[in-house]
Amino acid sequence: MTAKTGRTGRSTGPAARQQAAASTGRLARLLALVPYVVNRDTVALEEAAAAFGVTEKQLIDDLNLLWCVELRAPDPYCPIDLSYEGGEITVAEAESIARPLRLKVDEASALLVALRMLAEIPDLHDRDALSRVIAKLETAAGAAAVPSAQVAVQVDARDVAAGGGPGARTVLGTLRDAVASRSRVHLAYYVPARDENTERDVDPMRLLVVEGNTYLEGWCRRAEAVRLFKLDRITALTVLDEPAEVPDHAEPIDVDAGLFRPSPQDVRVTLELTPRGRWVADYYPCESVEELGEGRLRVVLPTPDTRWVRGLALRLGDQGRVVAPASAADGVGDDAARALAQYGLG
Repeated sequence: MTAKTGRTGRSTGPAARQQAAASTGRLARLLALVPYVVNRDTVALEEAAAAFGVTEKQLIDDLNLLWCVELRAPDPYCPIDLSYEGGEITVAEAESIARPLRLKVDEASALLVALRMLAEIPDLHDRDALSRVIAKLETAAGAAAVPSAQVAVQVDARDVAAGGGPGARTVLGTLRDAVASRSRVHLAYYVPARDENTERDVDPMRLLVVEGNTYLEGWCRRAEAVRLFKLDRITALTVLDEPAEVPDHAEPIDVDAGLFRPSPQDVRVTLELTPRGRWVADYYPCESVEELGEGRLRVVLPTPDTRWVRGLALRLGDQGRVVAPASAADGVGDDAARALAQYGLG
């Protein structure tokens, strides 16, 4: 899919409190958006946003994402011309979307396994509709769907700590209800970077899945800012008898750019890694990576709190060391001495 537009940048409309759709909702919207416009020739941005229940800014983000999609035909490929010039969306040369979908074995297997995993999620709404989709996909895919039947999927459902015992709601189900009813929640949340549990009130905005992990996005009243909370780090959860009050200026986090947000105030920690420690550069967002020869690396990790980097250095052992700043390097030595003292080896 190719696209053109007479405007640059993103919408500069007022901030919206409207809850953004979850990742699965966005996917459904993206799949429906092109046929919706094709059937109407030209659609105003405002009209399309209202039809899909999103803001114009969110709709423009969807259109920007659709620019990156190509639908390939047998020879050579069929681009779809998409534009929203002058506030009106038009789609041209979209005949290729009418051709029947043909899934390869790996495509059918990946899709069916993902759908079956989704069906295992506790408190899932419209489970019957999802089961019908799986059955239809299996029938349509035919032999291509057979390998997926050999994969067993099981989702570990963790009960809310405050409501343990038979019939306790899961964290996901409870938060889904809180988002729908716009109710404030109280969280006990583990922060691994500081190795501590924190207590905070949060006004939920949306639930979303990023890189395979589920997060609650909400206005944290402790931080007075929008924050993401990973569900498997929520150790206790209570829905309060207070309405959620998300400020008008609170904007959803653009997770398309990734979750890591470096700040000018972050401390830049430099590590030198042996060949066995090179995995750090692949696993953590590095500001810079420098080859030192013989398979060694020098990496710079920006962080608002050096405690987690010191923990990383202890896990690395002889695979790497902190070389700057001196305070972080000294902190690693102090942490190691305290750890050894616990075993009488200090």
